[in-house]
Amino acid sequence: MTALNGWENFYVIVGSSAGALIGLQFVVITLIAERPIQGMAQASGAFASPSIVHFAVVLLLSAIVSAPWNGMAIVALLWGLLGICGVVYTAIIVVRMRRQTAYQPVFEDWMFHFLLPLIAYAVLVVSAYLAQSHARPSMFFVGSASLLLLFIGIHNAWDAVTYYVFVATKKEK
Repeated sequence: MTALNGWENFYVIVGSSAGALIGLQFVVITLIAERPIQGMAQASGAFASPSIVHFAVVLLLSAIVSAPWNGMAIVALLWGLLGICGVVYTAIIVVRMRRQTAYQPVFEDWMFHFLLPLIAYAVLVVSAYLAQSHARPSMFFVGSASLLLLFIGIHNAWDAVTYYVFVATKKEK
């Protein structure tokens, strides 16, 4: 029995939620694209794309952890690499947030687009390191990081849509 046993239902729920939210994001972006606002294309790389990436990471993590592995080593390596890529991507998002001119980020934006994702991806890296000696707690760390990324994506998607509907479209009138 490995530490992966018992997590199937969790990752089915989390992974399918992430997949559904990716699809919903495509619908929303398509609807928003019908009424473009100046500077929004540049801002989408900083504020919309990360939501899709976070949802995709959760979906990928769910697939990785749900696969029938014989042990923890390769699984931990994969989620550790995913965590490292996420840390790098978070740094890229900071650069994009600073460069875009359509919107001036506030504290909440920095928290949900930089700080919390950085924490989630760092937790993946740390849990990969600890997986061989502390497999069960590592699985809880991975699950926590997955949920955090899912909730970050939900928050950011909601924030982007409400900003577009209630602020950006009002500015153009």
